Amino acid sequence: MTKIFYLGPQASYCDCAREKFVRTFFLDEHEDIPERSILSVINQLVNIENKDAYAVIPIENSVEGIVRETVDNLCLLKNTNMKILAETSLPVNHCLAGYAKDLSDIDTVISHPQAIAQCYGFITKNLRDDVILKNELSTSLAVKGILPEQPNLAAIGSEYAARLYNVPIIRSEINDMESNTTRFVLIGAKRNKITGCDKTGFSFSTPNTPGALCKILKILDEHNINMTYIDSRPSKKSLGEYVFYVDIDGHVLTDNITKALFEILQNVSDFQYFGSYTKI
Repeated sequence: MTKIFYLGPQASYCDCAREKFVRTFFLDEHEDIPERSILSVINQLVNIENKDAYAVIPIENSVEGIVRETVDNLCLLKNTNMKILAETSLPVNHCLAGYAKDLSDIDTVISHPQAIAQCYGFITKNLRDDVILKNELSTSLAVKGILPEQPNLAAIGSEYAARLYNVPIIRSEINDMESNTTRFVLIGAKRNKITGCDKTGFSFSTPNTPGALCKILKILDEHNINMTYIDSRPSKKSLGEYVFYVDIDGHVLTDNITKALFEILQNVSDFQYFGSYTKI
C-alpha cells in the first residue's frame, strides 16, 4: 500500500495540503503517516524500501519566507530517486486556542516558530508583556497539547485543529497579515511529464570569487528563464561558504532549461536537482 508521510499530527496545515494532493493525484489506496518533524519525514523517504511512498512538507511561507528545516534537509535526498512532484499553496488562518477566560490569564503561548512569528503583532498588542513563547514542532501538536486544567496556556493553530481536539477558540483570525499563505511540496519517486505549468528546483555552490553568482544568473537570463525564488544557506562545511536554492519556471525537459542547467553545471559545485514539478 502507498505510504504518505507528512508533518503531523492530524489537522496540521500540512495535513490539509496532503488531502489536496491525494485528491489531485487520485491516491485512493494509501496509508497516512504523520511525523513529528520535517527531518523525520525526509528520513522516512531515504530509508524506506518500498518506493511507492510520498511525503508532504512545507517549503515557503509568504510572510516568513523559506522553511529552513526543509531546505536544509532536502540534501538528504541527493542519492535517492525521490524528487519534488508537485506544489500547492494554502491560506493560513491562525486562531488562539485554549481554556483561558480572558486574554490576561494567558502567560504562555505555544506553537510552531513560524506561526508565532506570523502572529507576533497580535501577541504583543493583546497579551501580557511577560508572556512566554514556547516552540512546538507543529501548530496542531501545540493545540493538541492544551488541557482544561491549564487555563494559563494557549496555542496558535488552525480552527480545524481546535475543533478536532475540542479546544475552545479564544480568538479567530489572529494573523498579522491577511494574505498569509504557505507553499507545500509533494515528494516521490515518480517522474512528471511536461504540463506547461511546471517549475524546476535545484541548489548549487559557487567558488568564493567575484562575480561567481552573477555568472549563474546571467546563464538563466541568456536562456530567457524566469527565476521565481533564490535563497542562500550556510554550506555547513566552512565559514563563508553558501548553498543557493533556486526555483525557476519551466520543466527540465524543455530545450532552454536543459541547456541552461548544463551550462550551470560547468560553473558550480555540489549541484543538486530537486525535480520538475506541477503547480496545482
